[in-house]
Amino acid sequence: MAHALRRCICGPVVVCGSATNHLLFAGHGLRYRNRKLEVILTTTIDKLGKAGETVKVAPGHFRNHLMPKMLAVPDIPKFAFLIREQRKLYKREEEEPVKEVPKEKEDTSQESKMKEYEMAAKRLNNAQLSLRRHIKVDSELREPVTKKELVAEVARQLCVNIHPDNIHLPSPLSSLGEYEVVLRLPQEIPRPEGLLQWTLNVKVRRK
Repeated sequence: MAHALRRCICGPVVVCGSATNHLLFAGHGLRYRNRKLEVILTTTIDKLGKAGETVKVAPGHFRNHLMPKMLAVPDIPKFAFLIREQRKLYKREEEEPVKEVPKEKEDTSQESKMKEYEMAAKRLNNAQLSLRRHIKVDSELREPVTKKELVAEVARQLCVNIHPDNIHLPSPLSSLGEYEVVLRLPQEIPRPEGLLQWTLNVKVRRK
């Protein structure tokens, strides 16, 4: 006598009892008046109503046509609540589509970042970093200048933040003098014509 009603407006699977007469419908809380059943449409049906509306139909029409095709469900509280919540959900999804960042804005943002990187690279290449250190004998430094110290001084003196990996320093600077430290910057940053590599000029003075 009973069979499964699988789905209501793309909602979760629900199961309810079907009926063949008004007594069984009445037992499930379905209102029965003048041999018409009140049902909730799960989809819009021409000349009958829109999805979500409660309409009156003949019992045979509901049993033989609407219910088997999942076009309507009995107008009882649990189905009414389910359909109402499902319609809210899908309406909200339709009103709030996923927003995508326009490609032009992405390209503009990337181009802007590359210009900033290029300006920072030119600043590093054209500046001279000055450090003062105590010496032991002749020009030998008491404490060699490490890569970490260079990064800190670049941030302090030139207001440019770089990573230790951006500096190629095989060994710490251990004596007074001027040094041309090679910078390892992304290849995407365009170099001025004739410039083979980015460098940082460092001058270590006596303190």
